[in-house]
Amino acid sequence: MHLVEVKAKNFSTSKLFLGDCFPGMKKYLAEDSVDVVVTSPPYNIGVAYNKYDDTISREEYLAWLGRWAAIVKKILKDDGSLFLNIGSKPSDPWVPFEVALEMRKYFKLQNVIHWVKSIYIEQESYGEKTSLNVGHYKPINSKRFINDTHEHVFHLTKTGNVALDRLAIGVPYKDQTNIARWGGGKKGLRCRGNSWYVPYKTIANRLRDRPHPASYPAELAKMCIQLHGVKKTKLVLDPFLGIGNTAVASKTLGIDFIGFEIDKVYFAEALRILKAGDR
Repeated sequence: MHLVEVKAKNFSTSKLFLGDCFPGMKKYLAEDSVDVVVTSPPYNIGVAYNKYDDTISREEYLAWLGRWAAIVKKILKDDGSLFLNIGSKPSDPWVPFEVALEMRKYFKLQNVIHWVKSIYIEQESYGEKTSLNVGHYKPINSKRFINDTHEHVFHLTKTGNVALDRLAIGVPYKDQTNIARWGGGKKGLRCRGNSWYVPYKTIANRLRDRPHPASYPAELAKMCIQLHGVKKTKLVLDPFLGIGNTAVASKTLGIDFIGFEIDKVYFAEALRILKAGDR
């Protein structure tokens, strides 16, 4: 297993391992040592990864995830958080729900977050009519299915009772008139809720600018870590590193990070992105 360490100007350290996370987590991470896991394992919907076969049977896939979850439960602190991003496809929409049921054997499902990638809003409010059409999605040409513009992020914990820093990703109240009258509104922010609009950055070339077929934005990972609580987070883990967006988020927040990736191409890209961000 090959290790590369990247030390950032904010003194955080990222350890990137080229190798399988199953033996890697057992060897390099002690029990109760990880505060936050933000990750997106393969979806088992036929995604064209460079190395991994995303077309194994559903039974084999869920059993594989179960073995992974058992390892993560050991290395995650009792008050830690696992944010698990799982996508699907219109012709196979059960994947996230079947994954959630498998995770139920090991964790409590504390929150369900909806990562909204694209949205259209049309409303009439306060005497004004507004419309907004933002974000990116993969168009579906079908008479049966509608465009898939969101994915699930399951917030899993050992107890279901982990305190969160909800206002770290809070949003302003629409009507500021009376919020100062009560204690919870003094900061002018409310809980964002469980629908997070986090778009991909606009890119010119798909293969060059987003070389991984199923990555999430670094901003999504950052929001997960902030929600758990930056002050109490010393170590973040992504067992399925991909091109390193969780590593980027951790470095931005000044938090140490460990990640594992089996694909040399994705590993090299993650390393390049992580180093480039500190120049």
